[in-house]
Amino acid sequence: MDQQPGNRDDIRHFLASRRAKITPAQAGLPTSTRRRVAGLRREEVAVLAGVSTEWYTRLEKGHIGGVSEDVLDAVARALRLDDDERTYLFDLARSSRPAKRAPSRRKDVEVLPQVQWLLDSITMSSAFVRNGRTDVIASNPLARALHAPMFDSPTTDQRGRPNISRYIFLDPGARQFFTDWDAAGNATAALLRAEAAREPHDRALRELIGELCTLSPEFRGLWAVHDVLIRHDGVKRLQHPDVGQLELTFQSLDLPLSGRAVHNLVTYTAEPGTASEERLKLLASWAATQTQETR
Repeated sequence: MDQQPGNRDDIRHFLASRRAKITPAQAGLPTSTRRRVAGLRREEVAVLAGVSTEWYTRLEKGHIGGVSEDVLDAVARALRLDDDERTYLFDLARSSRPAKRAPSRRKDVEVLPQVQWLLDSITMSSAFVRNGRTDVIASNPLARALHAPMFDSPTTDQRGRPNISRYIFLDPGARQFFTDWDAAGNATAALLRAEAAREPHDRALRELIGELCTLSPEFRGLWAVHDVLIRHDGVKRLQHPDVGQLELTFQSLDLPLSGRAVHNLVTYTAEPGTASEERLKLLASWAATQTQETR
């Protein structure tokens, strides 16, 4: 099976964009006022990586399938890639190698009952499980109350499962719900970029990315930047329609699964003693009441 042109494009644009971010001074190279580009030239990356200019030029054109891990490591160091970017580069290399047989389609894996029990036992934090395509495939009552605008969005599928990416980029209400929408959008596009390299044969993922590129100029611009993110943690500020402003800490944990499926447990927690904790407790009380009423 030949390397796909789209894969070559991803490699070319990614390496060129990382090269453009590094100045000669940052790389410890002599500087000149007559430079036409702010970042490194190809020949400078080649010197830093210990390879010939011709070889690196061929690599940046997308011919990466037969490259050894040692050379990829050298290029990653020369371009000062972080851990996520390095993983992305290695995933691109792996997916560009000719396959001895047709690649198998990744199967969706349902959430185990034990995981749902775990989610339901978490009462003071919002908790949900998302897959690599950012589908929310399981949640606890507080997650559904906290993210009610997303769960109620017309971007949810026929089963009522939200997709975080569709909500952020295709529902205008997301800009009000996420106080820092730009940060949420940047992170989401970067997560999808990393997943696309890890699972290049996921048809549903390709369709999602195509849909977002077609319908969202903002996503299309972020996709072209080639930023990569594998794990996402930090602080999220939300404007909830019922309880107002919330500042929450969120964390993402990998759930062990067989095969290539990806499930992440994502929790949102308030700092003790804050107004956000009181508001989250109010949401938790409402969620518990609604759960009891539906039983």
